[in-house]
Amino acid sequence: MKKVLVTGGSGFIGTNLIVELSKSGSYKIMSIDIAEPKIKDHFQYWSQVDIREKEHLQNKFAEFNPDIVIHLAARTDLNGEKMEDYSSNVLGVQILLDILEEKNFSGVAVFASSMYVCKPGIKPKDFDDYQPHTIYGESKVQTEKLIKGRNKNYVSAIIRPTSIWGPWFAEPYSDFFNLVLSKKYFHLGSRSCKKTYGYVGNTVFQISNIIASQADEINNKVLYLGDWPEYPIEDWANEIAATVPYKIRTLPFWFFKLLAFVGDFCKLIGIKFPMTSFRLQNMTTDNVHDLKPIMKIIEDLPFSRQEGIERTVEWIRSRKNLK
Repeated sequence: MKKVLVTGGSGFIGTNLIVELSKSGSYKIMSIDIAEPKIKDHFQYWSQVDIREKEHLQNKFAEFNPDIVIHLAARTDLNGEKMEDYSSNVLGVQILLDILEEKNFSGVAVFASSMYVCKPGIKPKDFDDYQPHTIYGESKVQTEKLIKGRNKNYVSAIIRPTSIWGPWFAEPYSDFFNLVLSKKYFHLGSRSCKKTYGYVGNTVFQISNIIASQADEINNKVLYLGDWPEYPIEDWANEIAATVPYKIRTLPFWFFKLLAFVGDFCKLIGIKFPMTSFRLQNMTTDNVHDLKPIMKIIEDLPFSRQEGIERTVEWIRSRKNLK
């Protein structure tokens, strides 16, 4: 059995990845995260580690001696106001890279970046074309440059998850599902757009196949992760609403601009509101990514969008029943 070290194993993608890896029975797993696992069964894999604390991370690395490292640990919200707020991203990857070098690591390392190294609507001309629009995105640009700048004696790949959703998710897509399921969601007039979304079950399947791939298939590659083909948010929302069931109404776009104005004001005074100008811009901007590189590794996805919706709605309802 190969030994897999997952940083950020208590996060959204990390939680689902550990489910996938443990289900396969092919791996011995260590999960490190500053936060406790979301699933009780995952405590058997978990060690509480802040990846910014080099000595602690070194000790765990030496104790486990992994064959594979999947680095997911990061601050991923967009609320930071300065680069120091994202020290988990930049300093965390710097420390991990140092440890991999010091320990003469010779296995496979997969580093999670983000589609936000480029702002929505921008199609980069290559994987070194960076145009971030948030401090979080800039932190991921810095981490990619750190990774690419190392002379590595191991197989490495950078993954850029797209708009990933599913069980154990948080905002914004948990908010989106809850709005639709509570019949509070409305279509945005005629401002339709398409995006590369990804059901998390497919995402972790992609990651598990990446670490099982031949070195020449993944080494020094950058891979967007998501479902294909891209789809409009209206179709997605309608399919979620069908689980209630009800028909989503359409409201004029000016109404959403008004809501965004209200949301911007609420944000200034520290009140959470489901719509802001930033979110409205994201919701009305096409954001389609090139998935051809991952499609060379994964021919078919294990879950359809409908299957993902059904599993996600079931998870949401089970969580509400626990409260």
